[in-house]
Amino acid sequence: MDDRIRRHAEILVDHCTDIEAGDNVLVRAPAEADDLVVALYEQLGDRGARPVTSWSNSRAGSAYAREMDVEDFETKDHRLAAMEETDVVIMVTGSANSAESSDIDPEKSAAAGRARQPILQERLDKRWVITQYPTAADAQKAEMSTAAWTDFVYEAVNRDWEAQREFQDQMVAVLDPAEEVRIVSGDGTDLRMSVDGMRASNDYAKRNLPGGEAFTSPVPDSVEGEVRFDMPLIRNGREIRNAHLTFEGGEVVSHSADQNEAVLASVLETDDGARRVGELGIGMNRGIDEFTYNMLFDEKMGDTVHIALGNALEECVPDDREFNESAMHVDMLVDMSENSRIEVDGEVVQRNGTFRFEE
Repeated sequence: MDDRIRRHAEILVDHCTDIEAGDNVLVRAPAEADDLVVALYEQLGDRGARPVTSWSNSRAGSAYAREMDVEDFETKDHRLAAMEETDVVIMVTGSANSAESSDIDPEKSAAAGRARQPILQERLDKRWVITQYPTAADAQKAEMSTAAWTDFVYEAVNRDWEAQREFQDQMVAVLDPAEEVRIVSGDGTDLRMSVDGMRASNDYAKRNLPGGEAFTSPVPDSVEGEVRFDMPLIRNGREIRNAHLTFEGGEVVSHSADQNEAVLASVLETDDGARRVGELGIGMNRGIDEFTYNMLFDEKMGDTVHIALGNALEECVPDDREFNESAMHVDMLVDMSENSRIEVDGEVVQRNGTFRFEE
């Protein structure tokens, strides 16, 4: 086995989830990630945890969705019960075919998301992490050879996360006491939002591996202006290009896209919360310097900002603040490398991708 896989497993078990003896651990992974699952079980056995694996199968899931009627999607009670008994969830992504779900009706995808909402909410109360196993399909999507993609993944994953935390703390210190953030990029993005009373947080690979962002949740009704997501988004196997949203009073009041606008519309129509912003994230991982069509990596890339429609982040919203709830949490990216700036309370903290503490 590649030593990098064992190192990956060790980071997941120790740094990301702090596994202890007796923990009930759910490992959700595709069959292609079998080596990583084996390495995880070695680590979990050494710590006296109790793992079980749920093998994700995109072909089976797509076959099921094709046969279902929209109105028949319901929460799977047995999955919810299992999640209630789980202490730690380790989710491994990796595709055999990254376009497997591309022929699923977007309305069905939205209905499935609503049905999963109780399970999602239960999982968010656990210790959890999402990570990536390098597969040939994802390499192809990233327009890399399998070997180059594998190197890219492990260079992003197997890092000095304490050093990354210290770097990102500088942005958290700016964002945490802030009242307003403004994002400006090119001619299509000028977006303002209140973050007054919200908490900023540091993603240094505790819940995403790789990590690499500072993030917060805005006051739900405060988002005003427009944003053009000039970096593509893959949603349910379909590529959305140049999505453009206009916000008034915190809600999306108009939307468009150059490609697959119907998929974007299906996200917005999921529920009321899907029309509001649940997260503002600022990419800060300088080790990720290529766009790969993989949001787990792309949203951490330096010189980017991501806006997530849908569910807010519990660590960012105090109990006395309104929490935007949704069955969706869909991240979309803005390139901040040119003709762009981030303003916090009227002061520029990043211009053309360079933070003021980097200058």
